Amino acid sequence: MRAILAIFILLAASLAIFSATHAEDPIDATRTMIEAQIKAFLNDDADAAYSYAAPGIKAIYPDKDVFFAMVKKSYEPVYHPGNYAFGRSRTIDNGAMIYHEVLISGRDGKDWTAIYQLARQPDGGYKINGVQIVPNTESKGI
Repeated sequence: MRAILAIFILLAASLAIFSATHAEDPIDATRTMIEAQIKAFLNDDADAAYSYAAPGIKAIYPDKDVFFAMVKKSYEPVYHPGNYAFGRSRTIDNGAMIYHEVLISGRDGKDWTAIYQLARQPDGGYKINGVQIVPNTESKGI
């Protein structure tokens, strides 16, 4: 009986370790989210783009169309980038916040750095909590 219990405990521990090591990395997951939102902007898909916004952003822009219009007007490099690449990433407070630097070449020929802030939600997932853009592509860290 003890042998069966020991085997069961070993199997359970192995499964827990396997699950933890194969869980999706929050850095990768949030990069994928940013890329999905940029693709939604490129496809003029307000529903999809808005779905990645954190509750705080949705409180400021409770309507997806108002949110989309704000992004078009104030975040053109993010709304329709020419090319983009990820720079540095940083986690804060054990992953409560993740920052990603996205280097963007705008369609107008100007270069930008967008710093995305993603906040962990109560369900453990992440949402985009804000974006700051500055005219520059030199990675300075975050």
